[in-house]
Amino acid sequence: MRVLGIDPGSRITGYGIVEQAGSRLIHVDNGAIFTDSALDFPGRLKSIFDGLTTVIAEYEPDEVAVENVFLSNNAQSALKLGQARGAAIVAAVHAGLPVAEYTALQVKQAVVGRGKAAKEQVQKMLTALLSLPEVAQADASDALAVAVCHLHSHHLVRTSASAVPHRATSWRNFKP
Repeated sequence: MRVLGIDPGSRITGYGIVEQAGSRLIHVDNGAIFTDSALDFPGRLKSIFDGLTTVIAEYEPDEVAVENVFLSNNAQSALKLGQARGAAIVAAVHAGLPVAEYTALQVKQAVVGRGKAAKEQVQKMLTALLSLPEVAQADASDALAVAVCHLHSHHLVRTSASAVPHRATSWRNFKP
């Protein structure tokens, strides 16, 4: 199974693709979508959607996992983060992919074994688990952690499962 993990942000959205082959986790790719600060906010959301749509088309994941919103003292920041998450989720649903959501605590627990683990501990564990040559960019690393969390989870929490249409594997199987 191939999973696209997403760490959404209005300025930087990280993504990481991890594949599971038996009990092995294989790093496929990771990166970040940097939105142009000169764009208005709707333009940034479109950049996130377009960037993730391109990643989905290129890597053809089976499922998508997104980090859930953390609590923030700044309501404006929390709203923007929520909207960035929305753009990411819509990109996945638009491609017909199931979406799971995980809290930062769940991600850290799945990757390191401790929900209160430091970011550096998570990065170090990911580097070992995925045989990365170096620590990934911070947002991409968080996205890889979300993908690993999803692969380690025994259940799939779908957001709006009824909104996810059948994913056609060929034109013969296409059902609008």
